[in-house]
Amino acid sequence: MSPPDRAGVGAGPPAPVVARPAWYALAGGGWRDYVTLLHLPYTAWHLSYVVLGGCLAPVVAWARLGAAVAAFALAVGVGAHALDELRGRPLRTEIPGWVLVGLAGGSLTGACGIGVVGALTFRAWLGLLIPLGLFLVVAYNLELVGGRFHSDRWFGLGWGGFPVVCGYGAVAGDLGGVTVLAAGFAVLVSLAQRALSSQVRDLRRRVVAVRGELERADASREPLEVGRLTAPAETGLRLLSVATVVLAATLIASRI
Repeated sequence: MSPPDRAGVGAGPPAPVVARPAWYALAGGGWRDYVTLLHLPYTAWHLSYVVLGGCLAPVVAWARLGAAVAAFALAVGVGAHALDELRGRPLRTEIPGWVLVGLAGGSLTGACGIGVVGALTFRAWLGLLIPLGLFLVVAYNLELVGGRFHSDRWFGLGWGGFPVVCGYGAVAGDLGGVTVLAAGFAVLVSLAQRALSSQVRDLRRRVVAVRGELERADASREPLEVGRLTAPAETGLRLLSVATVVLAATLIASRI
């Protein structure tokens, strides 16, 4: 029989994985499922990109910026996440399928309606962004065309660069050179988000058991468990989500 390690923990059986489907997910059931569905930290993160784009405009029209943020809150915060949950239940909610369909349809209709009003009352070319945004939401979250649009690249473009472009366009009425730089920033940060969250989602949603231990140079050992494996990436995600919101708040404060 092998001696116990210095921490007093033997190898033992594999540690069963009982984890929430996301670090921000509430306990399942009732109204908590609807809060979880909104992916609040990530929704705030990507709405910050809209604010970033809008605040870079030469003159900030707050009403139009607010309308753009509202449209993305409906399209991404509700519509995209409802479609995502409808396909495979990654958050394990008990929200009925027909409710998810209604939430997706209603929120996307509302977002498109805001876009149509903007195109009719401000700049007609903004109407071109409506079908593009609708396509990105549906194709990505329902994994159309064999999941071709459900990739890191499309996530960065659709959830990072596109909100910046829409925010700037809705406020300025055109697309200046600064838009490209800001959109590039949002794409890169979104790719970092994807890199961190992909491993976390796999561990939380697909792994059923964790085996093994860490053996350190001083001969001490630490058993592996899902919390130990997800903690570094989730800490990074928490910090990045807060940092982007703080950046958006800073830009707003600088333009008031």
